[in-house]
Amino acid sequence: MALVFEQILTEGIAELSYLVGDDQAGVAAVFDPRIDIDCYLELARKKGVSITHIFETHNHADLISGARELCQQLGSAKIFLSHAGNTEYGYEHEVLNDGDSFEFGGLLIHAKHTPGHTSEHMSFLLIDKGQAKGKEECPWGVLTGDSLFVNSAGRPDLAGSSETQKLAEQLFATLNNFYKKLDDSVIIYPCHGKGSPCGADIGERLTSTIGYEKKFNPFLQFIEQKPFVDFAIKTAPPEPTYYKRTKVENAKGPQILGHLPIIPGLPPQLFKEAISEKNQVLIDTRSMLAFGGGHISGALNLGAQPEMSVWAGWLLDKNKKILLVLDSDDTLEKVINMFWRTGFTNFAGYLVGGMNSWNKAGFEIAQMGQIKVHEVEKLGENIQIIDVRSPDEWKKGHIPHAKHIFLPELDIRKNEINPSVPTVTYCATGYRASLAASILKQAGFKNVMNLPGSFTAWRNAQLPIEKEESDKKQERK
Repeated sequence: MALVFEQILTEGIAELSYLVGDDQAGVAAVFDPRIDIDCYLELARKKGVSITHIFETHNHADLISGARELCQQLGSAKIFLSHAGNTEYGYEHEVLNDGDSFEFGGLLIHAKHTPGHTSEHMSFLLIDKGQAKGKEECPWGVLTGDSLFVNSAGRPDLAGSSETQKLAEQLFATLNNFYKKLDDSVIIYPCHGKGSPCGADIGERLTSTIGYEKKFNPFLQFIEQKPFVDFAIKTAPPEPTYYKRTKVENAKGPQILGHLPIIPGLPPQLFKEAISEKNQVLIDTRSMLAFGGGHISGALNLGAQPEMSVWAGWLLDKNKKILLVLDSDDTLEKVINMFWRTGFTNFAGYLVGGMNSWNKAGFEIAQMGQIKVHEVEKLGENIQIIDVRSPDEWKKGHIPHAKHIFLPELDIRKNEINPSVPTVTYCATGYRASLAASILKQAGFKNVMNLPGSFTAWRNAQLPIEKEESDKKQERK
């Protein structure tokens, strides 16, 4: 046997999927595939295996599942889904039960019901057939899905407030009665890495061991249920608005396209006409500095970075058609895939030749002011400073005199900002700040500036940092 084990990181949504199998037997399985599935097909060809099984650890909220898309491409593979909880599925699949076992050459895979993040959640023990001792399971690894992360665990609050308490209690039982009883040497392979909102403060590393997590993971330090439940609920990060939509779509069964979502290329005049049509949203995917230098009026600056998937899901209306301005026409496939991962397939067109063609056509452009950190400090209270980072980021320190408005709340809270006063937006590096500034400009704010480098540049310049009094007291405790 030569084990095939490939971990696939989807940046931005920080999702981890897996190709696992045996190249001697020539078979493999994919766990938790994303919607743009070419990476699994290419890996399978490279490793000389046929994908025969597709497993989902649970019904995902953070991304559109690629299980149906992959199954359609493969033809003979089967999808396996857990019915242990109350999730109902609207597409063809095999029922996955607690204790089910699967053989891939010299590899045994045992399914284990591990509720808590969701009611149907399954994890998968990885066992060498040669090391199995009768009925005793001697795993070398475990695919933990969203139940156990590095330094964290799956949030229990995504099924609605009526289910949160029950799921938190189930998560406590899963961690204590299953994971803690595994050998310290067992390697954990989670479904998410740092940056995913599916867990609180997920660690930097993409793998760990049971022994290490027993010592350092805060979710594994609780002996009693009630303190754990309180902690698990309290520490859950803000829930992205698209999560509920995605869960419904994944349970129903995402539409099978069989190809990349289609988007027509439009020359400047047709693109300009399309902008004026109803039910459209104009997205400029260039960098913050390029956007600031010149853009089409009314555009939102959603840069073509991996985090685009999350912020598109959080801020855009899925029912609106998307018009794209690209840095280069060559980036189209990359950008479309990032939108597709959180469910966006309805595109009105992209500007052929980008802003260069728009400029040559002689059409008007707008600009976004950029300001340096030392200028912001010098202006002090003469400007409005809007911090659009998450609540946890804000608590760890912020620019003096800043007002905190979490980016997803900016549109509904923009009336808290005085449009007649110069306004500066900032985040950690400037990506979200530029998006925030473009939202305000779209809403009619005239004097809005982005802070490139944002809080990272402010801190590196060793400028004053302020904390809320309540957070200072908490630190002293």
